[in-house]
Amino acid sequence: MSVPRALRPFAHHNYRVLIAALAISIFGTGMWAVAMVYQVIHLGGGPAELSIVATCSSVGLLAFVLLGGIAADRLPRRRLILAVEAVNLAAIGAVSFLALTDRLQLWHLAAAAFLLGVGAAFFFPAYSAILPRILPADDLLAANGMEGTIRPLLQQAAGPAAAGMVVAAFSPAAAIGWISFCHLAALVILSFLGAEPVPEGGPATPVKSSVLADLKEGVAYTVKTPWLLWTLLWAVVATLIFIGPIEVLLPFAVAAQLGGDASTFGFLLGIFGAGGAVGAMVTASLPLPRRYLSVMIMMWGAGIMPLAILGFTDSFWVMAGALFVMGATGSAGMVIWGTLLQRRVPSHLLGRISSLDFFVSLALMPVSVALAGPLGEIIPIWLIFLLVGLASPVLSVIAIACGRMLRNEIEHPLERTLAPADEPAEA
Repeated sequence: MSVPRALRPFAHHNYRVLIAALAISIFGTGMWAVAMVYQVIHLGGGPAELSIVATCSSVGLLAFVLLGGIAADRLPRRRLILAVEAVNLAAIGAVSFLALTDRLQLWHLAAAAFLLGVGAAFFFPAYSAILPRILPADDLLAANGMEGTIRPLLQQAAGPAAAGMVVAAFSPAAAIGWISFCHLAALVILSFLGAEPVPEGGPATPVKSSVLADLKEGVAYTVKTPWLLWTLLWAVVATLIFIGPIEVLLPFAVAAQLGGDASTFGFLLGIFGAGGAVGAMVTASLPLPRRYLSVMIMMWGAGIMPLAILGFTDSFWVMAGALFVMGATGSAGMVIWGTLLQRRVPSHLLGRISSLDFFVSLALMPVSVALAGPLGEIIPIWLIFLLVGLASPVLSVIAIACGRMLRNEIEHPLERTLAPADEPAEA
């Protein structure tokens, strides 16, 4: 009896260890999103104090993510992942101890949030770079799909729900204590992660270049690789025009068109996350598309088109269906994208390219959120949704054309296993 494609990575010990630890850790991250809010309130803080604590996490992530990519290419990824989880445990453990002993202050929460952001900056490039070293190339799509499935379920749904119940029944400090236990369990599990296989030809030559030279090498590779460059440019523009309307303007559309409240909005976001989980799992269960670049970009572009409906409909289920489709197509495209990076980027550059992708995807999020509110005051929300929904597929066509993706995906088929280090740099 053949194993379903989506479950094939579980045949490998190191992957089982890694995904188990990741699942527990991101569940704790989901709990933190709720526990942190109510701990700030418990300490007498308001929206301003909550904003400061949340911003510290984003600052830590953005300030160190490029360095995290360089570290993932220079250092053993297993040690990096273990170190990150140890720092997470230390940060949350300290907050838990201080909260339980009534000595916690707001600056302690801000410092912990900053450390968690720094940890994420080092973890994700290392995680992306270690997968091709512990899994066959044909299993990478399924592995990325599994992450894309469990992340919305655990980080956006189960974790926050569990934290809410613990806070309601006991206290924010109790919830933070459970988060500490999650990171402790993840660290213990990661201790069973085996060493990475030695690349063919023996261990890599010790790195002698500077950090700046490493960063320049990653940027130079991106600039001279059209499919990579234009995908990142598409992501920058899409982040700028899409994130703000969803996070800032959608709640007002829900209130004005559906008469809904915070619970309605939260339920709709849950449907968006469920769509993401379904899209990731379906993609993981299927072979990589032959036209993988154009399919990926059009999934993202066409997948945002339902946003145009959100400004007109007064039906909850139409809005829910549109958000489900947007979540599913967005997540499916991300599963393909993560797999392409791991299969087509040279292994010695993968950490840096992954961190650069992470950086450009996040850098304009605050700008998008900041612009959405003022624009919503002078332009009707339905018109903003309509313009973004119609512009997205046009931007995708431009990216496909300028990145020469239709030709590139045929010249570089991925039906066969291709070691990243064997692929020549593109002109």
